Amino acid sequence: MTRSPIGRLLAVLFAVSLVAAACGGDDGSSTTAATAAPATAAPATTAADASAPETTAAAAPETTAAAAPPAEDLTLRVLVHQNPPMVEFMESFNQSFEAAHPNVTVDMSVVGAGDLSIATQTRLTAGDIDVIDIFGFSNAAQPYMSGVTPPNWQTLIEAGLLMDLTGQPFVDLYDEATIQDAGSFNGRVYSINLGRVSYSGMFVNLDLFAAMGVDVPTTWNELVAACDTFKAAGNECMTVGGGDGWPIFVGAYGLLGAMYPDQEALVEGLWTGDITWDDERSVEMFNRMQIYANEMLETGVSGLSHDAAPARFAAGDVAMMPTGVWQAPALDEVDFDWTYIPFPGSDNPEDNQYLFGKYDQGWAIAADTPHPDAALAYLAAFSEPSNYQAFANAVGFIPTQPSAELNTKLGAEVAPYLVNYRVGFEQYWVAPTGAGQWANGSHAAAWFDPFNEWTDAAALGAQAQADLQAGLDAG
Repeated sequence: MTRSPIGRLLAVLFAVSLVAAACGGDDGSSTTAATAAPATAAPATTAADASAPETTAAAAPETTAAAAPPAEDLTLRVLVHQNPPMVEFMESFNQSFEAAHPNVTVDMSVVGAGDLSIATQTRLTAGDIDVIDIFGFSNAAQPYMSGVTPPNWQTLIEAGLLMDLTGQPFVDLYDEATIQDAGSFNGRVYSINLGRVSYSGMFVNLDLFAAMGVDVPTTWNELVAACDTFKAAGNECMTVGGGDGWPIFVGAYGLLGAMYPDQEALVEGLWTGDITWDDERSVEMFNRMQIYANEMLETGVSGLSHDAAPARFAAGDVAMMPTGVWQAPALDEVDFDWTYIPFPGSDNPEDNQYLFGKYDQGWAIAADTPHPDAALAYLAAFSEPSNYQAFANAVGFIPTQPSAELNTKLGAEVAPYLVNYRVGFEQYWVAPTGAGQWANGSHAAAWFDPFNEWTDAAALGAQAQADLQAGLDAG
């Protein structure tokens, strides 16, 4: 007998529950004070909300979809996460879609970003949703990983609950890398992703650099020298919102990427043993993270919240602020010129040309929707370049359609680096079950004094590898 999609999901979830019960589920990486951040990188889940100040009311979208829904009256049920500029845009888009398709009523539900995954699972299981707002695919369980639980999106696909969008004309409107990185699984397309953010670069006060006669650094040694110059003159090198914990290690994500430009290969190497946290390159990276934490960040950042950091940078006496692009709207009114560049963490300038980040919101369709033509028409209409451009302007995402542009100062500053955009480490990383609390070395910048207990880079590298190995051995 053929099992229904709901039955397949329940079977998968039951199996997952047995694995979780048997293995425990916490890799321990969030137990230290400095890493008491949300389980997912906080900036990634708040990026769109934080970019709201740069939005303006979008013009009513056009909806001349290539695929037309059937003529009978129907209700198209749409689920989105709470993000004020996005919700405002979608309300306008839905009205236009309904006007173009008088037989369709769009019923849009809004849930918190943290509740989206479980709400999606629940409503797909109940069979009462058609179009789903889904975050970019990440943290897939890879063949070289053992004893790990697949992410929710992978579970849904394997249970047959998401529609295969491969070959749909609107998919071709998005750049190929986006479709592969954020919407595909086993060679098939299940989602179109609508925007990406970067968190590996840093904002640079160009006026302060010019006043001090310092060139914008392109290598680690140049960065160290620049910081020495600024501090000797009574200025500060860097600031971040360290009071929230996670901005400290997120501020060093660019250093991680500069030392290991292929982040996917880094994750695989750590799992297979080809790369270790205590090998020569990793220890050098930890050493540079310690310099960043001890010498580059200004004293007192642990008392500064993430949201307050842009105001501190705006004071004009801080040269750089390593953080995510979502902070750009808070700099709209500063009285100095700034740019956003990759963190120059390597001695090789060619390794310092990448922006790393994550893909944010996307669209998927329930495989068992009773209204497949209407759902496909909805995505086709949304994907029309004029509509997508209005959406990108509204939410401030870095666009994933090649024809679209982010019409802001940030958009102009990051444009040269988008050809080198790469998915970040934490989007690939899955900790082995049973790994110790120091196993995720990407957080190491937040583990050094004065933010935590470590004072020796080599000793931390050894402990990180031991904690990782404990999980690998248990698997």
